[in-house]
Amino acid sequence: MKKNKLYIGIALISSVLAGSCSKDFLDQSPTNAVPEEVVFNSVANAETVINGTWGYLMETFNSFANPGYSAILRTSDAMGSDVAILTSKYGYPASYQFVDASDRTTGRVSGFWNLLYKVIDNTNNIIARIDNVPGDDNKRRYIKGQALVLRSYCYLTLASFYQLNVQTNPNAKTVPLYTEPTTLSTVGKPRVTNTRLYEQIFSDLDNGRKLLAGYVRGNTSRYKIDTSVANGLLARASLNAGRWNDAANYAANARKGYTLMPAADYYGGFNNSQNVEWIWGHGQRPDQSNASYNFHFLDVSSAGSYYYSFRPDPFFMERFDKDDIRSKLFSWDTLPGREGLLRYDKFRFKDDQTGDIVLMRASEMILIEAEAAARNNDLTTVASRLNELRSVRNAKPLDITGKSQQEVISEVLIERRKELWGEGFSLSDILRTGGTVVRKEYLDANNKDITINVPRADGTVKKVIAKGHTVLRFPNGTPFVANSPYYIFAIPDAEYRNNPNLDN
Repeated sequence: MKKNKLYIGIALISSVLAGSCSKDFLDQSPTNAVPEEVVFNSVANAETVINGTWGYLMETFNSFANPGYSAILRTSDAMGSDVAILTSKYGYPASYQFVDASDRTTGRVSGFWNLLYKVIDNTNNIIARIDNVPGDDNKRRYIKGQALVLRSYCYLTLASFYQLNVQTNPNAKTVPLYTEPTTLSTVGKPRVTNTRLYEQIFSDLDNGRKLLAGYVRGNTSRYKIDTSVANGLLARASLNAGRWNDAANYAANARKGYTLMPAADYYGGFNNSQNVEWIWGHGQRPDQSNASYNFHFLDVSSAGSYYYSFRPDPFFMERFDKDDIRSKLFSWDTLPGREGLLRYDKFRFKDDQTGDIVLMRASEMILIEAEAAARNNDLTTVASRLNELRSVRNAKPLDITGKSQQEVISEVLIERRKELWGEGFSLSDILRTGGTVVRKEYLDANNKDITINVPRADGTVKKVIAKGHTVLRFPNGTPFVANSPYYIFAIPDAEYRNNPNLDN
């Protein structure tokens, strides 16, 4: 990693204190005026650092197509099977076409890399210094725990997208691992193996979770990392690593105290972090709402949405039971010029043109429990967990009679796609399971166009051809396959130029 890039993390730490001393990350107003020795002279200032680091991760633009960390989640879904990106619109066509995330010269690739490693460097500074900061012992412990979990979150993201899954190739080289603060004289690190990276992820999460014991975040602070968030990330990491019993246990602990949302809330636009099901979310308000820009891509129905480009694959719609509350969110667009495009109204702006960002929900934890049970061939438990979710969504219960283990695993993976659509799990699940992108033209059984009737404002009906996926192969013309290098995010060209140890 280029040395002056490494040092930016320290500059950010020095900057976040110049804003309000409120503990809310939204009240940070970075400048470059505060010397580093002031940053760690009190627990209150150190807490401002962790809050500002979180705000940096979620709110930093490097372009309108990359509004903070959430752009990684949008890219994951754009590269998957169930989002048919509207390629005439700005933002994610290149990801949908597999031409930017695997290209180490693109701005998206460098933006993601710099964002994650600057946050890692900030957390390294906090972890290295917090034990010697004057102040309340419990607050100091909680700040260190949050920093450890946040560092692991960044490394888990890198592990999920920058190499094949650890179960597929435990010895594959991933990314450089930094656990100490960097300076201008820091020498770039080599890439570590999948196994070594996961060792660090599990160590950070376990240590962070222990330090957070007893921490209670405020009702309006769902962005704060607590033991539920740490358990949820441990569940995700354990699922990635094939530690099925651990995954189920961590997931069950993560969702304690959270209930599945009723239908009315499911129809609310997935924009409110106070939702009873959200374990972790990033709040927004009109004066500080960079992350809300994600809704310009996700929201396909609000008049104020600029791009409305995350359209569902019509075949995805057909996976839902007709009485499933989630199926009620589908409709064919009736606006002139958009007829034939399918809408899925899961995500919608609030009235003030903001939208909170969902990061972890209780339903995901139930699905982790179900998948872990399926991988262990405990099919009765799979049915119990999956039906806990399906009953609230008014979907048909899973009947495991006569089903093989692999068939039940497939049922769980399909349910993940249905429940978590648009939340960033598509590509990471493909890499995690050794799966493949599946996209088909929206044609009938005779390979003919499917015509639909679209009502118009004047009461007439217009016949149009229903539109689905337009990108059906990799850029080189080959079919989609499992474990393709096109699925793996590239390390940026600048890292190759400036880190001579990268491939050592």
